[in-house]
Parts: sequence; C-alpha cells; structure tokens
Amino acid sequence: MKVRSAKDKGRRLQNLVRDRILQSFPELELDTDIRSAIMGETGEDIKLSKKARLLFPYSVECKSLKSMAVFRYLEQAQSNCPTTAVPLVVIKENRKKPLAVIDFEYFMGMIDDTKDT
Repeated sequence: MKVRSAKDKGRRLQNLVRDRILQSFPELELDTDIRSAIMGETGEDIKLSKKARLLFPYSVECKSLKSMAVFRYLEQAQSNCPTTAVPLVVIKENRKKPLAVIDFEYFMGMIDDTKDT
C-alpha cells in the first residue's frame, strides 16, 4: 500500500470517530471543539477542546490496519457469546496492563446512555 493510501485510510477512520462523537454530542462544534489530527501530527488522533474533554473524557488513538489478531479474538468472543451478553476481549502484553476491547458502536451507545442519566 502506498503511503498516501495508508494515510487516507487512517484519516477516514479518524473522521468516522470524530463524526460519531459529534453525533453523540451535538452541542460540540466541528473544528472548534473537535477535529481530526493532521496525518503525522503528534499527540492524540482526535483533538478535543476543554469543553469537549469534559463531555468526552477519552484520549483517542486510531489504527486502521489490514489485519490485527484482536479482530479474530473478538470474532471468537462473539461466536461464544450468549444473546444476553456483550462480547468483550481482554488483551495483555508482557509487563503491560490488560486492555478491554469492545465494539465501537456499543461503546458509543454506553456514552449516549450515560448522558441520559
């Protein structure tokens, strides 16, 4: 894959995440409160204003790759999952803290639910 194509692929994912956050928080303004980082820019992939950070207290790093084993793990969790449960994958690397992996739309649904309470 060419560098330009890889950057376009990453930018599309960043924009998807940015747009989904904006959908959950319509009081935020594009480019003023939330924007996608420029490819190659250091720091977070989704840049948030102070106002946005209060509403969405997460630091987002986006990775769009051809394949990652974590998707196979999630597929396995989904295939073993009873209909009343949510598929969850916990991954851990040596000398690192465990991470929880869940579906992005499910995560954003949790965000939306917490706003209603």
